[in-house]
Order: sequence, then structure tokens, then C-alpha cells
Amino acid sequence: MAKVTISEDDFQKFQEYFYRKTGIQFDTAKRYFVDKRLVERIEANDCDDFRSYFTMLRFQASGAELQALVNLMTINETYFFREEYQFDCLVNSILPELVARKKDRAPIRIWVLPSSSGEEAYSIAMCLLERWPGIVQWDVEIISSDIDTRILAQARAGCYSERSIKHVPRAYLQRHFRTTADGYQLSDDLRCAVEFTRVNLMDAADVRPYRNFDVVFCRNLLIYFDDLSRKQAAETFYDALVPGGFICLGHSESMSRISSLYKIRKFPEAIVYQKPRETP
Repeated sequence: MAKVTISEDDFQKFQEYFYRKTGIQFDTAKRYFVDKRLVERIEANDCDDFRSYFTMLRFQASGAELQALVNLMTINETYFFREEYQFDCLVNSILPELVARKKDRAPIRIWVLPSSSGEEAYSIAMCLLERWPGIVQWDVEIISSDIDTRILAQARAGCYSERSIKHVPRAYLQRHFRTTADGYQLSDDLRCAVEFTRVNLMDAADVRPYRNFDVVFCRNLLIYFDDLSRKQAAETFYDALVPGGFICLGHSESMSRISSLYKIRKFPEAIVYQKPRETP
């Protein structure tokens, strides 16, 4: 079988298709990255060329190949306690404000995406256990979502390298991890504290069930979207949040440049964004 090549026209067709499906747009600077992974999947499916593979990809009823491609194309770069000041903000400012106005005893619901390999959601769970006195009185649900099924399986397993845990306080490491042959594994209790789900943020049917969240963490995802996809994501989060709910973005992201739906909240620890509360 001759070596498969990806032409400029092939790249553009794939670029447009992948953007429509995921909201992620690869520019020409990512050609080598995209081409390499496309060729890998073309060969894995015994297709003769890009054209036959692309036809299969678009019309496959199960969507299994698209998912396999998504798993290859998405970038999962994270570690425990990344941008920790936002976790301090959650514990010291956001949660006290939320519980002060909660009229019922419904659980506090937190949505984290992208999940990647789980470090962010598990960091939140650890912060609540270690730093928030309210955890004794309040039930908390943490749901962490990603489009990549392979990385979600890793997150559920809770196994991490030395690099991933480099910012975990020593006391937390002793209490919540056990050493393994390859690194560390999170305790069963903490792994059970987070529910991991597969979600495509650009798919209306996927996100429709996600409602009534008090806090959303969506950090360093929107930088991979264009303006239109960012606006769509902002509207999705708006629908997912309760009135008065909060969203935390990455340090280089600004909701003010994306959508006028939210108001800026400047807490001592961090700037976050809030869905306005309904008028009484």
C-alpha cells in the first residue's frame, strides 16, 4: 500500500468538518500534528486514501471513528492544583456567597470541563474536603466532562505520574494517594466523589441535560475555539447555571470579550463571571 498523503484540499475539508463537529479549529500551523494523526487513522481503517476514509468518517452510523479521531486530536495538558488561586476563590468567596442565599438544601453542583485526566476535578474535591468547613453541612456534586473517551477512562482510574502531583501539598498526598509501581493512585473515596461524563460542548443534544449548576470551571478550553464557538459555549454555560451561578475561566480567557450575558465579579482571590440573579 502506497504511503498516504494529505493534500491542502484534504486538510481544508477535514478542518471544516472537525470544526463543525467539535468547535475546535486547527490552523495551518497545526498541519503536521493533524496530518500525522489522520494518516494513522486512515491506515488503521485500511482505507486507500483520505477520500475513502473521509467518506467513511462522515457516514458511519455509530460515530465510533469520529470518537477515535477526537481522542487523538484533543490535547490534555493539566496537573493538580493548576491556577490554585481559583480554588481559593471557590472556597473563600464563591461558596460562602452561594450557601448564604440557598433557600433549600439541594446539593451544590459543580461542572468541570474539559475533564482531561481528572486533576482539576479531583483538586476541587480535595480543596473542599481540606479547606471548606461547609462540606460538613452541604452535599456537593462534582461532574467532570470531556469529549475524549480515552482520557475519561484515565480520569476514572485516578493514576498519576510524579509530574501531575508536583503541586499537591505533602499532607494531601499522604492522606489521599497511595504509591504504585508507576506513580500514585487517588483514594477510592475521592475517585467516587467525581462523576465523569462524555460531552461534546458543541452538540445541543449532549449539553441539554446539564442544568442547575452553581459553579462551572471551564479553564483553557475556549482558547481552542473561534469567536462563534466561544459565543455558543458561553450561551451553553448560561443555560447550565442557576441564576447567580459562577463560571471560572483560564487566566488568559475573558468572558467580557465573548458575551455580554455575564457580569464580572472581582473577588480578593480572582476575577470570575456570574450569571445575573433573577429579579425578586
